[in-house]
Amino acid sequence: MTTVLIALVVLLGAAVVALLVILFHDKVQRPARRDVTRARRIVFPFVANALSSRALDAALRLAHAEDATLVPIFLARVPLNLPLDAPLPRQCEVAIPMQEAIEHRASEFAVPVDARIERGRTYRHALLQTIAHERFDRIVIAAAAQGSAGFDADDVAWLLDHAPGEIVVLRPKKSDRVGVPAPARVPLRQLAAAVR
Repeated sequence: MTTVLIALVVLLGAAVVALLVILFHDKVQRPARRDVTRARRIVFPFVANALSSRALDAALRLAHAEDATLVPIFLARVPLNLPLDAPLPRQCEVAIPMQEAIEHRASEFAVPVDARIERGRTYRHALLQTIAHERFDRIVIAAAAQGSAGFDADDVAWLLDHAPGEIVVLRPKKSDRVGVPAPARVPLRQLAAAVR
């Protein structure tokens, strides 16, 4: 009888050890799974005088498909005669309604938005500041169409050379641009309709 009892205790001990090994193995594997499922972020830089509705829709479709947050970043140019952190009320009068229109459009795609304004002496400098300050997985940028405002070929080439992660460059038609004719003179509903 004691032999049976000893065998039972040994089997029970082996089962407990096996259970502990399985639990310990799962705990070791969990941190790796969290890294894979971290929140994704897609940066969408745009400028005051042009916003591509097709590029925005492409960024929103990607964000929706990847369960990512869209980070629309208004790039504000600061003149050399002003300090880099100087208030820019005219640019803010343009940026805020455009960002609200983007957020409205993003709500139709069920995409979360984390809007920003980044300053720089040039668009390229503002892009450099964005790369340095933001965490992102992809950048979606609209290249300037023939003769229109926006990111020219040199800016796009610079971005491809300096930015980490994936970069999606779209060149929309010139007519695809949604512009703001005068700061704070365009009703928000009109901007939201134009971005659609």
